[in-house]
Amino acid sequence: MYRVRNILTLRNIALSTGTTALVVGGGGYAYLNSGPVFEPSTLENRRPPPPWTPPTRATNLAKLAQSSSDEFDLLIVGGGATGAGVALDAASRGLKVALVERDDFSAGTSSKSTKLVHGGVRYLQKAVFELDYEQWKLVKEALHERRVFLETAPYLSSMLPIMLPIYNWYQIPYYYAGCKLYDALSSSPSNKTQHTQSSYLMSRSRALETFPMLKQQGLVGAVVYYDGQHNDSRMNIALVMTAVREGAVVANYCEVTSLEKDQQTGKVNGAIVRDTLTGNSFTVKAKGVINATGPFSDSLLKMDNPNHEGIVQASSGVHITLPNYYSPRKMGLLDPSTSDGRVIFFLPWQGFTIAGTTDAKASVTKDPVASEEEIRWVLDEVRRYLSPDIKVRRGDVLSAWSGLRPLVRNPAAADTQGLVRNHMIYVSPSGLLTIAGESGRHTLKLLGSSAWHPNMFISLIQRYGIETDVAQHLAADFGDRAWSVCEEMVEHESSLSEKGGDGVKRWPVHGKRLVDGLPYLEAEIRYVIHNEYALKPTDILARRTRLSFLNVQSALECLPRVVDIMGEELGWTYTEKRMRMREGVEFLGSMGLVGVSKATIGTSGLVGFGIREPEARGFRQRVERLGWDLVDGVWAVPVLGLGGLIGGLGLGLGLWGRSNRDSVDNRSAKEMKTGGIGTGTGTGTPTSSYSSYSRAKFEAGEMVALKSAFVQVARARGAEILTRGAETETETLTMTGTGTPTEPKIFLSDILTVLSQVSGYGYEDVKEKDVEYALGDVVLTGARGKKEKEKVKGGKGEALKGVEVDWDEFVEICGNLKEISFAPDPRQNDNSKSSRMVMASRIPVEKSGGGFKRNDTILSRLILLSLALVFLLV
Repeated sequence: MYRVRNILTLRNIALSTGTTALVVGGGGYAYLNSGPVFEPSTLENRRPPPPWTPPTRATNLAKLAQSSSDEFDLLIVGGGATGAGVALDAASRGLKVALVERDDFSAGTSSKSTKLVHGGVRYLQKAVFELDYEQWKLVKEALHERRVFLETAPYLSSMLPIMLPIYNWYQIPYYYAGCKLYDALSSSPSNKTQHTQSSYLMSRSRALETFPMLKQQGLVGAVVYYDGQHNDSRMNIALVMTAVREGAVVANYCEVTSLEKDQQTGKVNGAIVRDTLTGNSFTVKAKGVINATGPFSDSLLKMDNPNHEGIVQASSGVHITLPNYYSPRKMGLLDPSTSDGRVIFFLPWQGFTIAGTTDAKASVTKDPVASEEEIRWVLDEVRRYLSPDIKVRRGDVLSAWSGLRPLVRNPAAADTQGLVRNHMIYVSPSGLLTIAGESGRHTLKLLGSSAWHPNMFISLIQRYGIETDVAQHLAADFGDRAWSVCEEMVEHESSLSEKGGDGVKRWPVHGKRLVDGLPYLEAEIRYVIHNEYALKPTDILARRTRLSFLNVQSALECLPRVVDIMGEELGWTYTEKRMRMREGVEFLGSMGLVGVSKATIGTSGLVGFGIREPEARGFRQRVERLGWDLVDGVWAVPVLGLGGLIGGLGLGLGLWGRSNRDSVDNRSAKEMKTGGIGTGTGTGTPTSSYSSYSRAKFEAGEMVALKSAFVQVARARGAEILTRGAETETETLTMTGTGTPTEPKIFLSDILTVLSQVSGYGYEDVKEKDVEYALGDVVLTGARGKKEKEKVKGGKGEALKGVEVDWDEFVEICGNLKEISFAPDPRQNDNSKSSRMVMASRIPVEKSGGGFKRNDTILSRLILLSLALVFLLV
């Protein structure tokens, strides 16, 4: 009692109360001041900033060629994030800097990332459990860079909450402690703007309210942490243009063909550079040369030393873009333990959803292509975490791309996950400095940040009369340079508002879009040509705008218009327009456009893709166009049939090879109505409305092949064929020939056998897990009894062997397979295997670009040309 009195003195009570109040008050103050804080807006934010126009590419090339008499301090090879960051840092310190890039700025890794600026929670996990100090330093450095990005380019970077769904109670403290450690590492005394926010727990009901498409079964709660997200290629362009503002001389599409060395010392003192657009070569002299070519670092090192052994191991990361209804608009998802132990992100970005990434060793190529196997793996992982009522379809993949991470190679590493994602600096005996790995530092406010504010888009709407989503997009992509884009818009386009007889269209006043449903404007093309060194359509579709990453079909549709505008601004001939069109289609093939190859593109790059030709302006371009029309007519023979050539010669008006196609279509329509093909197994049964809907997905001849294989496997089953009796718990087995036979049936386990016999329609690549997933929407009459139906619903293994499937049910399963497994193909009138494999899955989805119109423009023009020639001859 005496001790209690000594403890509960007024002094101790006052001290404890004061301490508690101080802690609570300080914590409350810190909480209320957490989160993004931007510089206060002023009246200046309502007015455009001072205009700035960079020097032209021709001016930069002239300066590079004159370096023999006035050498540079640094020549940087590589225009990705690392090279641009080094150029900006050096130029801001007063050095005379030159930068050359073989392709376009950010053409490689720097435009094909996960769009996250993050330290990497999985690297933190490795650092803690494996006591790996290198991984710990990587996380610390990356989190520091995240803060720098948020401060130097706030219009391109933002914080994104990411949910970790938890399906086991014991994982809650594990993940929560890890996220809190991640928060602690991201905090810094110099972080005055407090961009970071603290992680927190979320109940099961709250998690489902926030992420309603999440799988509910077994969910116990979630942990939400914050990481950075940005527009990677726009960030790279901002770095380059800020370096130019600081005095750097840059040139894209300039390739280093060899290194120059001092004959006495053997030190590198320059390089021979070739302009890939004109073929002209020149020498660039510099006191030092930096190799910042990312995954291609070893190429320049071998140029320096032919005996060089590689130091970079490339790792491929595949991502896919899905419609926005796959995720909430402002929260992402992280699956920390996929089926093979990797990590997958599920993130909202630019109004769509990005899912990825894979992590595997890869060879270094210019435009790596995401394989179908990797795309399906990502889709399978997405299905694991989404509610079963959401059908994850292959046709919902709007684009797919593969990026190469430049990792410093460790010969002892078993896989790329064991490689450190940090950078490495290597100086060769000749003085060539190579920086390889994921790195880049800058501290200056990037171009577009000085007069930007989150409310700036409102001023754009009020001043120029553009739509809200367009204004938000311009402010988010260009920062305060959006004012210059809008001035370009007003200068080159007339008002969009029209007065009609019954009404008045007053809005929008300006803002002509490149494609419906997306906020990109034609004015952006002109701006980036003159202010951001865009020289090819792919520069605009992939890196100045992000069209090809968001929706490859939409990018294909607006490609001709992009070529027309660029041809007008850059003075292209009609042949140059066609060449750029072909390059654009080839590039879109690396972004998930199905069926792209040199055989399908042909000479013009247009045959079979349903897109119009570029415009021909002036007499010379019209003459060029007539010549290309003849080339297209010859190239169209294998695509459109002999009738296409006859039509092109003017001898078969209106024929165009359609009669055979029409007869096949009529026969297919008759088959779909009868449900049989005259195989002697019966006349078939009438189809339900749902079955008719599924059969509309199939093309001519496909039903014939499926039915033939189905009957063949059913006959091979012989006495094993089950005939359905009453819907009871008791099965009725009727041996063939001993009872009353019914229509042919197969077992569910026979479906892959049937599909393997149907060649030329893409079923060769269907896997058992695809069939299991396709069963979700099919009601099988052969699944007798509640217990067995539940087994079939789960779609697993042994439960499928004893369940029979009739013809209509088989059609339903195949229809579902075409939706979830086959990619849409934009080509038309193409009877190739690759086209037939995917054309049937054109089910429209939001902003999917699905549905293509028949394009007979080429043939129509050939006929008119032929008639004109006949008229002249007569």
